[in-house]
Amino acid sequence: MTSHASDTRSASTVADSRHVVLDTAFGSGAQFLATLARHRSAAGGAGASHLHYLAIMPSVPGLSTLAALAQAVPALAAQWPVDVPGLHRLHLPAERLTLDLLAGPAEAWLPEIVARVDEFIIDRPLEHIRALQCLAAPASTLRIRRPDEHALRSLRAAGFTVTGEPEGEWQHAAYTSRKPQPPRAPSPERRAIVIGAGVAGSAACERLAARGWQLTLIERHGAPAQEASGNRAGIFMPLLSKDDNIPTRLARAAYLYAQRAWQHLGGLDPHAPGPDAEAGAIRGNRCGVLQLARDAEHARLQKDVVDTWRYPERYVRWLDAVQASAMLGAPTPYGAWHFPEGGWATPATACRAMLQACGDKLRRVFHSEALHIERVQDEWRVCDAWGRLLAAAPTVVLANGAGATALEQARALPLYTMRGQVTHLEEGSFPSLKLVVCREAYMTPPVDGIVCVGATYDKSSERQLWQSSQDENLLRAEEILGSPHGAGAPLQGRVGFRTMAPDRLPLVGPLPDSAGEARTERLRDLPRHAGLHALLGYASRGLIWAPLAAEILACQLEDEPLPIEATLAAALDPGRFLLKQRRKL
Repeated sequence: MTSHASDTRSASTVADSRHVVLDTAFGSGAQFLATLARHRSAAGGAGASHLHYLAIMPSVPGLSTLAALAQAVPALAAQWPVDVPGLHRLHLPAERLTLDLLAGPAEAWLPEIVARVDEFIIDRPLEHIRALQCLAAPASTLRIRRPDEHALRSLRAAGFTVTGEPEGEWQHAAYTSRKPQPPRAPSPERRAIVIGAGVAGSAACERLAARGWQLTLIERHGAPAQEASGNRAGIFMPLLSKDDNIPTRLARAAYLYAQRAWQHLGGLDPHAPGPDAEAGAIRGNRCGVLQLARDAEHARLQKDVVDTWRYPERYVRWLDAVQASAMLGAPTPYGAWHFPEGGWATPATACRAMLQACGDKLRRVFHSEALHIERVQDEWRVCDAWGRLLAAAPTVVLANGAGATALEQARALPLYTMRGQVTHLEEGSFPSLKLVVCREAYMTPPVDGIVCVGATYDKSSERQLWQSSQDENLLRAEEILGSPHGAGAPLQGRVGFRTMAPDRLPLVGPLPDSAGEARTERLRDLPRHAGLHALLGYASRGLIWAPLAAEILACQLEDEPLPIEATLAAALDPGRFLLKQRRKL
């Protein structure tokens, strides 16, 4: 299986040369295949630049219906997404190709795309052609099929000039507007320091190394994944809601992107070596997740959500009480959501796989705590408590959870921690499930002979195991299974601390500078610390947040198209809390 590590070997050459295409009506993929053929022939079968193709489509078709596409690009089969709304990013490093599938109406997508587009393909009538002006890079080109006079007038109003006579059904145009545009961002100096070696920092290293960056990873412990990322099993599943709100859309994007990212890293293997091994695949299993309804009202809501959105069964199924009981192997009075491709993974082994993929682009500085950072000319200097210089680079990524607030530049971030205790029960002393089950708590299948039940939410900084927390976990397990289990079990488990923001969403992107006090109305007008970025506040979903958030940050640093909508990126912006304060001035 292709690894992101292969992306790393050529990233330093392709990162400077990226051709971005927006196809507003993907259809059968004919225009994509023609563009890909030109890309392949540009340099003897390996395109000289990196092709980034954004394809808008009403919904994601089954790949089996796109025979020519499947035959021309066989690697797509393993990544082709399930048909749910949103942006689905597919990486094909061997082709120097990124394919974004944007499921939904073109008119709704145009204001949500964050990209500088070099080539537009307008295969069908587009009502708001003028919206292309916000996406056009200087000297971008455009092809439009059978335009009428209204479309041509709209093109001219958007700053495009028709060039030459039509070629068959297609009319060509070029973007020639004199309207001031921000210039292309200069290529960054690809050196960065990442602080924190949990899933957030490890994913940041992997995504930046894949683009040719040289990285220094600073971690206060002697190994990765020693804090919140150190649990034996993390659960991955999407969120669902009746209104498909922002947290739901973000969790869906993260859940699906994470599974494709793990596939690039070799996939999940329930028999992979544990975190103590120096090498190995990601230990985990897409065994499915059964989320039981809390009560009859919640069961009705679960059914309504599935009925309203008509999700594919590969994504989620609604089960009535009889079906849910059969799957659980114990009576349950209400229904459940079944996520067939959800499951569990050991976060530390995901960290191991991501850091392995960095190869020689990564330098590890462990047993070292970053407690002071200072911008000197064009570089950040990172020092420990004694003022000893640990590393220096133009870019710093804070991925150390609540530890980030020990740094002066991040002290104003409204982050807090919640204690979570997981109970470990020996296999045989507790029911062994074949899939993950959750309601007010989660229960995993045995992982190395241990069933994990948890986790509590406690407002405490106490690291010791509490009997009261174990009792709480066992009570929740009893509510799931319908009978008590684990009574008298020895006090065993693990305590971790989730880092959270008030809105329970991560902080992803450039860090705001809170020093000034001027009134501000827009995120883009907030002052920022040059070269200082955050990957923080992953709460209970770090396992799936980490790959997507790292990809977002890498795209921001490289001025590449974002892998999510503009609305969702704004919801993750670390400046959102400061903006709320500044609007009140």
